[in-house]
Amino acid sequence: MREIILDTETTGLSVQDGHRIVEIAACEMKDYILTGKTFHMYVNPEREIDSNASNIHGLKIEDLEGKPKFAQICNDFINFIKDSRLVIHNADFDISFLNNEFEICGSNYRIRNNYIDTIKLARKKLPGSLVNLDALCRRFNINLDKREYHGALIDTHLLAEVYIELIGGKQTSLELSTKSKINNGNNLEGIAYNSNKEKINARQFLPNRKELENHIKFIKNIKNPIWDSYL
Repeated sequence: MREIILDTETTGLSVQDGHRIVEIAACEMKDYILTGKTFHMYVNPEREIDSNASNIHGLKIEDLEGKPKFAQICNDFINFIKDSRLVIHNADFDISFLNNEFEICGSNYRIRNNYIDTIKLARKKLPGSLVNLDALCRRFNINLDKREYHGALIDTHLLAEVYIELIGGKQTSLELSTKSKINNGNNLEGIAYNSNKEKINARQFLPNRKELENHIKFIKNIKNPIWDSYL
């Protein structure tokens, strides 16, 4: 199963106020293992960045001069995520910005329902607990030393580890490495995935209707399953 761990950084809090995306990162995961394939771009938002937003992600408008506009990367991004399920922390926020960008650049593509919101997943599994990414990383002893700012690329790798914990804990080795990974022309140090575990090839065909029905029946027989919100 192919999933995409996704995160964005923006010029502000709301598309209704004309805010835009300044950074986008997507990391490929197959059968709950990061493959090392990423889509990572800084984007010229064609507007100023609010100071509060800049304090969070550390980006200023002068940092984005010469970076592509969203319309220039739109098709490449859509081709990368394809029809894979997206895993997003606070999905309503990121999806509202992405769908707004698709509309601005004239694309008919929209993200609608093929996604998991890990905030909702965390609230269901950990009722009453803090569910922001920092708090979840601390809860699961995930190293935050490299997170000086809220950068989209590092946050996708942290979210990948959190997601694995939320759905039942580590079955494989998820490891953050300081190896440099330059992607799509962004000259920034990234995070590479290392694993010594044997990888299982992804199933090359979709489940049939009967298999899906049996799966849903099976999940409904489990008391308070964390996946219930997504059925």
